[in-house]
Amino acid sequence: MTRVAPRPDGRKPGEMRAVTIDTGTIPHAEGSASIALGDTRVLCVASVEDRVPPFLKGSGSGWVTAEYGMLPRATHTRSPREAAVGRQGGRTQEIQRLIGRSLRSVTELRGLGERTITLDCDVLQADGGTRCAAITGACVALAMALGKLVRERTIPRWPLRETVAATSVGVCAGQAVLDLAYAEDSEADVDFNVVGTASGLFVELQGTAERRPFSEEKLGELLALARKGLKKLAALQEEVLGRHLADVDLG
Repeated sequence: MTRVAPRPDGRKPGEMRAVTIDTGTIPHAEGSASIALGDTRVLCVASVEDRVPPFLKGSGSGWVTAEYGMLPRATHTRSPREAAVGRQGGRTQEIQRLIGRSLRSVTELRGLGERTITLDCDVLQADGGTRCAAITGACVALAMALGKLVRERTIPRWPLRETVAATSVGVCAGQAVLDLAYAEDSEADVDFNVVGTASGLFVELQGTAERRPFSEEKLGELLALARKGLKKLAALQEEVLGRHLADVDLG
């Protein structure tokens, strides 16, 4: 019988951390959501503007984009604000592009008209999985903003094809695990971030062998765990949004 090594927080290999999503955190915004994934907490805010990037002017198409940042004391030691340094770091740029790509993959951009929806994702507290939490929470904030636009008849129909969420998987102490906290993420042999839709399609896979290569069999095991996590997150998104979109024709 194979012995299963205990995880640092006592979870089983296929068990996620507790996750909650609260909405309406920022009353002035068209949509907002606060997501807690274990000890990771991210504030996601959607803002609608009647403009598009220059390459979309005159196209009739809208745009969905994202900005991502961490508060100075989101981690154990203070990190200077990137604005004080004078430039964004490579990690920040990579993550905000990932968030934008993920949300655009499920949005009918022409259904927005020439409008931009920006998702501001600010990490209040970090304990691993911040980009995954940001994508999951930002999708809820985006849906709330779209609901407002439909109610006000600013756009003619519901443009979100389905929800999108993200989770992490990895190999720690030789076993595949779901939803890595920082203690595991920093020591993992293999680390994956998986973005997927509510219907079970993948949007993006970011994976690498940090310490040891992995087999095709282990990859299959990791993706199966990721699907389990994504299914749980999609169900939570549906539950949360159900309270806000009951009066909206989702087509």
